Amino acid sequence: MKKFISAKMINLADPRIGSKVIFKTDDFFAAAHRILNIETPVFKDGLFDKHGKWMDGWETRRRRSKGFDYLILKLGKPGKIFDIDIDTTHFNGNHPTHASLEGCLSKTKPNKKTKWISLLSKKKLGPSRNHSFKSNNKSVFNYIRLNIFPDGGVARLRLYGKIEMEKNFLNNKTINLTSVLNGASIIGCNNEHFGRAENIIAPGKGKNMGDGWETRRSRGKNYDWLIIKFGKPGLIKKLEIDTHHFKGNYPDSCSIQTASISKNLSNKSIVNNSKNWKFILNKSKLSAHKKHIFKKFLIKRSKENYLKINIYPDGGISRIRAFGNFVR
Repeated sequence: MKKFISAKMINLADPRIGSKVIFKTDDFFAAAHRILNIETPVFKDGLFDKHGKWMDGWETRRRRSKGFDYLILKLGKPGKIFDIDIDTTHFNGNHPTHASLEGCLSKTKPNKKTKWISLLSKKKLGPSRNHSFKSNNKSVFNYIRLNIFPDGGVARLRLYGKIEMEKNFLNNKTINLTSVLNGASIIGCNNEHFGRAENIIAPGKGKNMGDGWETRRSRGKNYDWLIIKFGKPGLIKKLEIDTHHFKGNYPDSCSIQTASISKNLSNKSIVNNSKNWKFILNKSKLSAHKKHIFKKFLIKRSKENYLKINIYPDGGISRIRAFGNFVR
């Protein structure tokens, strides 16, 4: 089944791109940094620490005074936020009743004089579920403040948006065009049953099989695919297909297609037309737990801003890296 993903939907609160909690009013029951974990929240039955029940998220103590709790996080990359996900999974009876979100763009750490801009007005929260909201401000921010009323626990905060790339040409340095750090995003894939598509463009080396893109066993004559949009058009000079940690479930082979699309097309249209894109790498064998490097391509490289990887017949890939330069 095809899955269409917004090209703008990068989780700007992902610690893998450098986002981190820099202040919290309280995290007595559960450490604030857990709210940014990329893994799905878990519940560990019967596990207690010196403060009480261990919870997978950020949890403050019960307030006995006026006010509310909040935390401030610094985004690894400044960006625009479009969708907000406040997840209270496993917090039931100890979740906040409401939450709001504010942001600012500042060269220095926020202080008492900081003027915060509202991204999300005070919204009601329920127990143990995802809450999806639209941001009401599309400005560029690098600091975010999550307010919870009056106290309680939140499992995860995810801020889906777009890294600010307007002035980012990186002095024509050779960079990874398919890295989320350089504005790359996933716009579509046909399956991500075991591992999320977004993992394949994360920075660094995958830490385990869960930190990669993995499809289900297809049991047919089909193949799986994934499409990446670059932050800006670029010229590919070298490809790396990394199957690190995938030992009995790596794809047998892969191929690569690219395209240069300047028109403002829908993701669905781009995906449907991708079968006609030019191949720069024909079907090539892959091996287990290995970094595969390709420098020879079928056609002369030119400016492109989309890349499609096809894997045969299915399996998992930790990372794909397309090294090259942004092209004006």
